[in-house]
Amino acid sequence: MTRTVWDSTVGKKVVMAVSGLVMLLYLVVHMIGNLKIFFGPGEFNHYAHWLRTVGEPFMHYEWTLWLIRVVLVVAVVAHATSAYQLSRRDIKARPSQYVHRRPRSSYATRTMRWGGTILGLFVVWHILDLTTGTVHSGGFQPGHPYQNVVDTFSTWYGNVIYIVAMLALGLHVRHGFWSAAQTLGAGSRSRDRALKTVANFLAVVLTAGFVAVPVGVMTGVVS
Repeated sequence: MTRTVWDSTVGKKVVMAVSGLVMLLYLVVHMIGNLKIFFGPGEFNHYAHWLRTVGEPFMHYEWTLWLIRVVLVVAVVAHATSAYQLSRRDIKARPSQYVHRRPRSSYATRTMRWGGTILGLFVVWHILDLTTGTVHSGGFQPGHPYQNVVDTFSTWYGNVIYIVAMLALGLHVRHGFWSAAQTLGAGSRSRDRALKTVANFLAVVLTAGFVAVPVGVMTGVVS
């Protein structure tokens, strides 16, 4: 039964929708946490340390953080796999007359595909930059996230990579939230306008919230 649901187009769309909403919830929380950088290094570093102690003493040090990471990895893999398989299924389902002249895909479809690719590459860079320090521009300092963030956004390429990715994120959230609502049956004539408003609001707030950090470093508000 499970395999039948997963193999169906509807099943894959539901997996995409649910995994997308899980990641959206994480993004909202992550953005709020990022904005603590405007309250100074003490506040931001304390927040970063708190993330590793959530749930203590019931949960061991960093267990809750690792649990969140595992859930996110599962969501990302499920989301990307569903998107890829649906894309391949869509190509195979095209009429034979379009083999040499394929119809143009919609703006939303192209945005979701390219946006997803950009975000996937960004996540890898982001982890290597601020989690492991592998590609960090300055002297990476474990346990000093405030300084590491400032170092990253003190370089032009760090700002370009981050801002481009956040713009892609905004477009992805805008189209993705609307699509997820339709897939999960939340869409209707009476609710469509409200759902579109929520999708636009989330996209703008998340983009502005995340971009505020590199802009704050570039303007000297965060230093």
